[in-house]
This record gives sequence, C-alpha cells and structure tokens, in this order.
Amino acid sequence: MDNQRTKPANTHYDVIIIGAGASGLYCALTAGRRGRKVLVLDHANKVGKKILMSGGGRCNFTNYFVEPEHFISANQHFCKSALSRYPSWEFIGMVEQHKIAYHEREHGQLFCDDSAQDIVTMLLDECAAAGVQVRLNTQIEQVKVDENNENSKSARFQLLTCKKLSKKDIASEIKATQTNYSCESLVVATGGLSIPTMGASGLGYELAQQFGHTLASIDPSLVPFTFTDKTGELLRALAGISLPVIASNTRTSFKLPLLFTHRGLSGPAMLQLSNYWQTGEPIEINLLPDTDITALLLEHKQSHPKQLIRTVLAENTDNALPKKLLAALQTTFWEDIKDTELANIKDERLSALGATINGWQLKPSGTEGYRTAEVTRGGVTTDEVSSKTMQSKYQDGLYFIGEVLDVTGWLGGYNFQWAWASGFVCGEVV
Repeated sequence: MDNQRTKPANTHYDVIIIGAGASGLYCALTAGRRGRKVLVLDHANKVGKKILMSGGGRCNFTNYFVEPEHFISANQHFCKSALSRYPSWEFIGMVEQHKIAYHEREHGQLFCDDSAQDIVTMLLDECAAAGVQVRLNTQIEQVKVDENNENSKSARFQLLTCKKLSKKDIASEIKATQTNYSCESLVVATGGLSIPTMGASGLGYELAQQFGHTLASIDPSLVPFTFTDKTGELLRALAGISLPVIASNTRTSFKLPLLFTHRGLSGPAMLQLSNYWQTGEPIEINLLPDTDITALLLEHKQSHPKQLIRTVLAENTDNALPKKLLAALQTTFWEDIKDTELANIKDERLSALGATINGWQLKPSGTEGYRTAEVTRGGVTTDEVSSKTMQSKYQDGLYFIGEVLDVTGWLGGYNFQWAWASGFVCGEVV
C-alpha cells in the first residue's frame, strides 16, 4: 500500500455543506430536490450525532407551537421569515410520510415513539433520493475564494480537505489523503460548541470571522446551574428530588419542573432560565408557586396557633414539599424556631419566611458548561446575514444556518425547528 500523501484530487459541486447535522442535512435534501449537485462534509464518523442523543434518544424534533418569542437573538426579528416559510407542520408532514410514530408531551413537544434514529434515517433517505453525497471523517483544512474565478459563480470557493485518520490508520502509518473541492455555494452548518464529545468544534465561527463576520457573545445554554460553598452542599444533599417551581430572573420566568443534582440545579425550569442568565446574576425560585406561604402561615397563626411551621407546610399546600426538602429548608431557614408554635412567632418572621419559600434567592457559581449544554447561545451576528436566504452580506455564495447563527431556541424542540427552517430557506436558493 502506498502510504505517501498523494496530490489532492479536484472535485466540483454546485453546493457544499459543512456539517452533517440537522440544519445541514435539511439544507442538503432541499437543494438536492432542486437538481443541485450537493456534497455534505463532516469530520465526525456518523451523521446527526446530536439528533441521536436528543430527547433521551427519542428526539424532540419540533413543537406544535412555534413563535418568534421562543427564540433568543440580538435581533429578535431575524428568525421570523424562515419560521413563517417553514412551519413545524411541514416537518411533521415529512415525519408522517415516512410513517414514523410520534407522540406529544407537555407544552406541544413532539417525540419519536421509538428512536431518534428514525429521524436520522428519514433525513438520509431523503438526501439519497435527492442525489446528495455525504462524506464523513473529513477535516476541513482550508477554505478560500478562488481568486482565479472571482467572476465565475461555478467555482467561487475552494476547499482543501483531509481524511480524518482512525487510530488503526495511524498505527498502520497511513498518511492522510487530501482532496480539493470547488463549489458555487458554500453553507456553514457546523453547529456550536455544546457537547464536545459529540464532535462540536469552533470551525463555523472561524470561517465566519475569516470572511469578516463578527460573533455575538458565545455561551453554553440550556444547561444546568452549579453552586459552591454551603448552598452547593445543601443542593447536593437533595440530589434526585424534583418538583414544579417558578424559576425567574429580572428578564423572564418559567413554571416548570426543577431537579436537584449532585452539581446543583437542573430540570426544564433551570435549562430554560439558563438561556436568559449571565454569569454573576442571581436567580429566584418559587418552591410552592400555587400557594402564598406568607398568607398561609399568618392565617394558621390565627386559626391553629399551636401548629408548627413544618406541619403547616406539609399539610396545607397545593403541592406539598418533599419531606427531605422540607427538612433541609427548616435546617437552613428556621432551625431556631422549628419547635416554636405559630402563636409565639412574630408576624414579621413568618412573612420573611414566606417570602423566602415563594422567592428563594440563589446565586449560581456558574453552569456545567459546554460539556452538558444542549445548545450554544450567541454565534454569527444576524445583522450580517440575510434573514430570507441565510446568505452572508459580506461574501456572495456563503451561507450560515442552524446553531452557528445567533439564534437560540427554548427547550422543547425549538432548536430543531430552527435547524429545519433555516436549512430549508437556504436550500431553496443555493
């Protein structure tokens, strides 16, 4: 076997898409249906890795109720065009056409009955039917505008790629083969930095900056909060407990389940709130959102003066606090009066305690970071990209779709819907 690196082969396509994830595959099948010669390149060893792991392996592929307010961006209007032109019903129709069984969970979330693999298989089947080629284990070494063909749309971009070698290849001293590609339209669908074990990289951001684009601040999002010191110890002791709460900060609030973990706080309430959180900011948790605790305690002080605080909270709330949580809160907030009858506790103290339970103030030390973040907040600045086509305003033929853009959806299938919609509108024009 010849182990020496050979001269790069030259291959031309109408459209090259970097990234074989949700947005990249949808853009590819859309463009392929128009008769475009499409190639999808990815450095991973399989397509759609984040699709496969999403929704606990069942893929929350969209939502019945998709509105612009479900997305975060420096330009709140940017997502409107794509979402209106490709509503969730379009993707649901494809799912049904492929006879993929699905079900609705709370808040309009749609999941596969069986496996997220059904969605990946559907996308690959559609790509194959449209003549799309997909090449994996491919590293992008260089992307540039072909200076010799500046006036020719057919060969606007030049890409130099290199085969990603496996450990077996390296052990066999096989050299990586290079390939030169050219294309009229280049689509960046590389995603963000979240979950690096799935192959996430900053390539999309690097390419954007190469062509003069700026980036909105990039942060891990839809991510659990972490805590240190005594608060961290308290939360760790409650790991595994879940309850419905209202989680809020100065920007927004969500009435959803909270989960105590060994690292801090997770669950839908925390993940949603993380989309709107900045480092160093406090958060507030209403542990009993359907009960005014101050009013309850003061009322029982009059009607049942001999009762204890823990008795009132355990027996007279719409959603009683789990016993372990109630005990921990007692130790933290009213240990000195835990055995004192209500009649002997000042109204001011009961009011303060009620305010704490209905508005527990906490200051996260941080988040679990990109390791567990479901998405990356921020990205390529949308003011520099066409909202109708996803084309760069700085470089003809260059497009950005999906998570690499500064568009971040809520938990609940919204980020996938953005992937399908942005991929569709781009695929219609490349």
